[in-house]
Amino acid sequence: MSEAARRTGVPLPTPEPPRLGPRRRARARLLERSTQGLSLTDAGARLFASAELLALALLAQAGAGRPRRGGGVGRLRISLPPHFEPLWRAIEGFGQRHPRRALTSSSPIAGGPAADGVDVAIRVGGGGRSTYVGRTLARYRHRLVAAPAYVAGVPLERPEDLGRLACACWRSAAPSWQLGDVAFALDPLLATNDYQHLLHLALRGRVVTELPPFLAHGPLARGELVEVLPAFPLPHQTVRALVADTRLLSPLIRHFLDFAAEHVPAALDPYAGSPAAPTPMAR
Repeated sequence: MSEAARRTGVPLPTPEPPRLGPRRRARARLLERSTQGLSLTDAGARLFASAELLALALLAQAGAGRPRRGGGVGRLRISLPPHFEPLWRAIEGFGQRHPRRALTSSSPIAGGPAADGVDVAIRVGGGGRSTYVGRTLARYRHRLVAAPAYVAGVPLERPEDLGRLACACWRSAAPSWQLGDVAFALDPLLATNDYQHLLHLALRGRVVTELPPFLAHGPLARGELVEVLPAFPLPHQTVRALVADTRLLSPLIRHFLDFAAEHVPAALDPYAGSPAAPTPMAR
């Protein structure tokens, strides 16, 4: 913005849209100003992606005849949900495959993929606005778990039997678990947005709780936890990669989406037999 104001001689707070031709200008708001600073609008994100494609074309023209190294160019900016360590490892693996590409990550951003210059926003569930396009990377189930000593001698045949025990869960407006076809309303001992806290309470024999499979797998395999009511499984969670528009994706983003679709399923769910087949992008 500062460079555009300097070149055009326009004061920084009020730069005009870029000139697209002798008689055309972009008649759209490209930026939104808030207390956190400036962020791209949807139109701004599309223009920015187009500019990146133009830069890629110019680089390709300049590099014609040179040995191809693949993988795209530029910096990949990714927004991640918190506490999802397997996604850290997937990003690390992509960085090892493409060592010249700078990778950055951040916590979820309310504005979506276009906010703060994010290229790909990975979300659990239906996050994102309808203007964003999503690719399903994986589906997995949380496990309902407890310490063996905590549930020893307690008859647990139906979800209603959980009323005999203390429960802890992910924080929500109306805490409940959908166990098979039964919706079990909770009066939790603790509701939190930190799965490590839930794991800590379960290992100490304080509660029955839900854990994502990548956290539950180790303690279950070692016998530190047991699965509760396995005949009444929790519903599937969906992990999606959101982008502003698939028509404007750089090669580097496409490489990352293909890599994530291949590696994220097994990373998130050690119980999965094989990675899920990649799904097409959908709004």
